[in-house]
Amino acid sequence: MDISWVAVDTPLPSGPMQLAVTPLGVALSSYVGESTAGLPIGVPRCTDEQRIRAVRGRLAEYFAGRRRELGLPIDWRFASGPHRRVLERLLADTGYGRTVTYGELAARSGVFEDVVEPGLAARTVGQMMGANPLPLLVPCHRVVAADGIGGFGGGPAGIEVKRWLLTLEGVLPPTLDWNGPTGD
Repeated sequence: MDISWVAVDTPLPSGPMQLAVTPLGVALSSYVGESTAGLPIGVPRCTDEQRIRAVRGRLAEYFAGRRRELGLPIDWRFASGPHRRVLERLLADTGYGRTVTYGELAARSGVFEDVVEPGLAARTVGQMMGANPLPLLVPCHRVVAADGIGGFGGGPAGIEVKRWLLTLEGVLPPTLDWNGPTGD
C-alpha cells in the first residue's frame, strides 16, 4: 500500500495528530496520536521530507493563527458516494470562522432530497461527520447543531477539540484558560 504516516504535535486537548499521506495527498487524519517522537509499532512512517515539511508546516501555521486554509491535497480514497458528496460540500462551502448546521449541510449537499422524515437528514450528516476520514482537513468541527455546538468525535477530548478549533477560528470567544493560538 502507498500510505505512510506523519505525526504532528498540536496544541489541541487531544494532543498530537496522525496524518496518512499518499502520492495523491492526505488520505486520513486522526486527533488521537502519539508524539512526533514515535508512531505506533508497525505503522509505516513517511520518509518523504517534502511531504513531512508540508504537512507539519501548514498545520503549525494554522494552529498559530497564520493560515486559514490548510491547502494540502486530499486523497479521497476513504470517502465515497453520498458521504464524499457531503464532505466535499462542507469543504467547499464552510470556510474558516464559519459554521453550518447539520440540517443546512444536508440540504446543501443534495444527497437527502428524497428524505421526508423530520431530522433524519441532519442526524445522518452527524453520523457522516463522526465518520469523516479527514478531520481538520475537511472541517467537520465547523458543523454544529441548530441549538448549540453539537457533538464531535476525536477520542475522549473530542468536544474540547471542537471548542478549541472553533475558538481559534473566532466562532467562540476564548475562555480564560484557552491556550491558543500557538504563534507569536
